[in-house]
Amino acid sequence: MSGFELYAGLAPGLQIILTFFLVVALGSVGWTATLAWSAMLERRRLRRFETDSTASEADFVWVFVVPAMDEEVTIADSVSRLAAVRATHRHIIVVDDASEDATPQILAGLDVPGLHVVRRELPRARTGKAAVLDQAWEMVRTELAHIPSDRIIFGVVDADGRLDPDAPSALAHHFADPRVGGLQSAVRIYNDDHPLTWAQGIEFSVFGNVMQMGRSRWGTANMGGNGQFNRLSTLDDLATDDHMPGGVERGPWKDRLTEDQDLGVRMIQAGWRGEQSMRSVVDQQGVSNLRRLYRQRTRWAQGGWQVLDLLPSLPGSMKHVALPARADALFYLLIPVIQSLMAVAMLLALWLGAVEGVAIIPRELPVMVGLLVAGLGPVTLGVLGRGGSFKAFLRSILAFVPYLLYAFVMYPVVWRALFRQLMGRSSWAKTAREPVKDAVPQESAGPGGPSLDDGYGAAA
Repeated sequence: MSGFELYAGLAPGLQIILTFFLVVALGSVGWTATLAWSAMLERRRLRRFETDSTASEADFVWVFVVPAMDEEVTIADSVSRLAAVRATHRHIIVVDDASEDATPQILAGLDVPGLHVVRRELPRARTGKAAVLDQAWEMVRTELAHIPSDRIIFGVVDADGRLDPDAPSALAHHFADPRVGGLQSAVRIYNDDHPLTWAQGIEFSVFGNVMQMGRSRWGTANMGGNGQFNRLSTLDDLATDDHMPGGVERGPWKDRLTEDQDLGVRMIQAGWRGEQSMRSVVDQQGVSNLRRLYRQRTRWAQGGWQVLDLLPSLPGSMKHVALPARADALFYLLIPVIQSLMAVAMLLALWLGAVEGVAIIPRELPVMVGLLVAGLGPVTLGVLGRGGSFKAFLRSILAFVPYLLYAFVMYPVVWRALFRQLMGRSSWAKTAREPVKDAVPQESAGPGGPSLDDGYGAAA
């Protein structure tokens, strides 16, 4: 039975629109189901791979970079937890992006071995996270030039991040493969005692356990910023000839609202593997205020619209990966478009039922089912497929309905982001941090200077 027969009795133009939405819906569901299956296979592969691997974290120099702009609430907790990370060769670089609060004073009072604080000043400062990371990259490749760049792992930890102390050991297994250029840690929400932050925890779990793990099997997992690790040689490969204001050379990152996503896509296009680790975990704050959450997600969604300009280069740059991975890369970049269509489909479903009086009887049922699948199918498969055990599956069923409400509430951000992009508005407001309830205690002392020239890494 064709889509037009399913929607018999409705206006011809409406039948065409509904059939188109149904095709998009089924494609989205099929895409999510493929990723869920691939994720299951990848988890099995990693269990065998990690058992056989002899890689050690001591084989690498770990550089943790913390971008900080007005982070007085969380910076001490984040840096002190990085000091507890078990790594034989470690550096911690905090780039203070012209903070106007107490961030500089707090950093000056931290007693953290291997901590290096770099202060950026206006007018070069406050030009975006990409510029901060580019400056840290330039510092690392200059001052650690005596170390092979493929042995230096450049990690990004946000100022509210809490990296798992055993992360380097978990990541070393992946970086033992010289083809791996980037690896994303699993992201969890540690203040999940609020309905909004709880839903964000589910959201990150779905993304990591299903979407990212599925791509990891093909080597096309993307980067997510917080808990992102890249081989320095990979970053060198992605550096450009562009320059920042003042003539300073630009590095691997671009001026995008989602600079992590942009770098991850270009990394795959350049022939490097991107993988996801669920054993390496970074905890971060969720946003418990709906207005601030909308502002944050609008920024993320606008970044998704910005990277659509990578589409023309996709066919020629992805020939080195399998056909399913190429199809997934296309779907991944088209997510804002697909989400917009799903939002239209759900609004149309509500209009048909509430205004046009489409009755829910056997003949008209496909009308509503098709539109609801368009909006909810990928979410359904994602939530139910995020756990690897039967208990996790049962918990996902219990979380399904409340998480759907969250998904409905967040749909408007894609349209808000599109409006900002069309209006040429790319400014962004930093997400405010919330007080940390279980911060680690601090001892008074001063950090090291900006130089990294202290031998082959700082002792952990």
